[in-house]
Amino acid sequence: MDAPRATDALIVVDVQRDFCPGGALAVPHGDEVVPPLDRWLQVKKLFKAATRDWHPADHCSFRRAGGPWPVHCVQNTPGAEFHPCLDTQAFDLVVSKATDPAKDAYSGFDAPELPAALKARGIRRLWIGGLATEYCVKATVLDARKRGFEVFVIEDAIRGIELKPGDIAAACEEMARAGAVFVQTGAVLGRKRSSP
Repeated sequence: MDAPRATDALIVVDVQRDFCPGGALAVPHGDEVVPPLDRWLQVKKLFKAATRDWHPADHCSFRRAGGPWPVHCVQNTPGAEFHPCLDTQAFDLVVSKATDPAKDAYSGFDAPELPAALKARGIRRLWIGGLATEYCVKATVLDARKRGFEVFVIEDAIRGIELKPGDIAAACEEMARAGAVFVQTGAVLGRKRSSP
């Protein structure tokens, strides 16, 4: 497996309090993505972008507005904040999505800032991890592939909701069919040395 290059970017997808244990729309074991992602955030040569749901209080995806989800990641609330153990100081770009109350947005590419930033830097390859596997991670990966990026999904840095049995596996198969390659952090960055 090739090491990350200067023309690569890391995309951290929606690692927010509301998607982690105890949050309004918690992904089971969602906080387990933080340690591997923090290793990726230490790779100096990577451009590092983070996406976040940044919903207005009356967003169409909320059940009270007829959508499928409980109220979550409302702008400027604690639930919309990134996980407190995530190294947010390493982010070069934070992209807010689903800011229009009448429009949902699962993919980071739904926010124009992300493709513009990648194009401006000549980025060709993306390393993607975050939450949730079968929703915003999948949508971001598929959009990246449609735009011609080489995409690596960091398998140990994604977790899914699994509303129905098989949802996560089906999402991973769809991403693989689109040309995404699944990798493990240790295989790319090397095994982390244990403390003495």
